[in-house]
Amino acid sequence: MDKIQIRGGNPLSGTITIGGSKNASLPVMCASLLTDEPLVLGNVPHLADITTMANLLSQHGVQVSLEGHDDKDGHIGRVLSLHAHEITNTTAPYDLVRKMRASVLVLGPLLARVGAAEVSLPGGCARPASPSSRRTAAFSSAGPTASSSASMWKPSPIQDSRPICRRSSSR
Repeated sequence: MDKIQIRGGNPLSGTITIGGSKNASLPVMCASLLTDEPLVLGNVPHLADITTMANLLSQHGVQVSLEGHDDKDGHIGRVLSLHAHEITNTTAPYDLVRKMRASVLVLGPLLARVGAAEVSLPGGCARPASPSSRRTAAFSSAGPTASSSASMWKPSPIQDSRPICRRSSSR
């Protein structure tokens, strides 16, 4: 583990700018599918996965705009505006999904908002029990049945207004 050792007895002063987190930004970006209200995120990092998720959300009808820049090569401090006024498509195409496993995060919000989703299975995970496979198994156990092939996971449309996630009665 790295450590910082300070010697000299001089007080420290200054500012450190903390960059945004990809792993925090991606799920919140997907949450924009849950509402028809605008969502504005600040301090979004400039990374390929953020751009891929923005492109994927655009496929679903989300209006995406990126504003701001940073003087230090654009890696921190950006503002991302998302507005999913209307969901126009419930299919997440393979050409975008294959680029990152996090793209499966659109599944829950699409199911919750419009009751249907079809998501290509993401690549890049050699482990049999990937977070993606656990997530799809959790959806199946929570209600919607799913048909899957080697490349696509499609839960059945939700027929009633009961929430997809239920709290277990046992502790």
